[in-house]
Amino acid sequence: MRSIPEVRLGSTNATIPVVGFGMVAWPFGASETMKESILNALKLGYRHFDAAAVYQSEQTLGEAIAQALQLGLIQSRTELFITSKLWCSDSHPDHVLQHCKILCNLYLIHFPISLKSRSYEVPFSNKDLLSMDFKTVWEAMEECHKLGLAKHIGVSNFSCKKIQQLLLTSKILPAVNQVEVNPVWQQKKLREFCEKKGIHVIAYSPLGAIGTLWGTNQVMDCETLKEITDAKGKTVCLRWVYEQGVSVLVKSFNNKRIKENLDIFDWMLSPEESQKIDQIPQQRGYLGLQFISDQGPYKSVEEFWDEKI
Repeated sequence: MRSIPEVRLGSTNATIPVVGFGMVAWPFGASETMKESILNALKLGYRHFDAAAVYQSEQTLGEAIAQALQLGLIQSRTELFITSKLWCSDSHPDHVLQHCKILCNLYLIHFPISLKSRSYEVPFSNKDLLSMDFKTVWEAMEECHKLGLAKHIGVSNFSCKKIQQLLLTSKILPAVNQVEVNPVWQQKKLREFCEKKGIHVIAYSPLGAIGTLWGTNQVMDCETLKEITDAKGKTVCLRWVYEQGVSVLVKSFNNKRIKENLDIFDWMLSPEESQKIDQIPQQRGYLGLQFISDQGPYKSVEEFWDEKI
């Protein structure tokens, strides 16, 4: 079993493993394969598990943890760092508390937008799109923290501008911003902003999330990354993210890949390799097109992410 390094969350004494296990399958839904993969990940040393209401993976995670305790893979739930997320249909101030269903270490607002529908069905109708009231939704998230339902609260897919808007009225600083980060979409400006604010960044789609609704081939097809990967014989993208001081979520239900994704700690990219990666042309993979509508709060991709795409 490999020991995974941990980093501090902001100015607190709490820590988070630098590699987490992403619990999402497309189409969304739980399965026996997901549960078996969680148990295998626990055997290999994973301790951070990333779930979400819309993934329909929270119950499966709970069942896997119960089984892991019975098998002696872990001695206590306190050994684990559990993240879950508030879906857009629940991002209303009077809905937040009732949907923080599992006691988690970290609870995130999944996207900076709300939906009229109470459904977790994806894709959804663009007629359901609503502006999120950042002030009141975040106040409800703060209440989750005060009641002990979530040890830490944070956001996901928030731009610098949207975080700044939230900070105008917040009493508790977001502990985390979970966003797309990989060598083809490095998010330097956002990462620097979050670091100054004491907000830890967690990367999703470090390999592009091929085969999902939000996935892209551009990471795996990048010639620069292919060359470095062939030379190293290692998972270069994950190591690059780790070297940026960013935690990373990996997702695979293949036992061999689950193990390989932890092989990033006993080697380094050379300065020359890092420089080559820095020069890769940048292109966002996940555009969030389902959140864009002439009838909704965001009329363009640029408006949703607050930047030129």
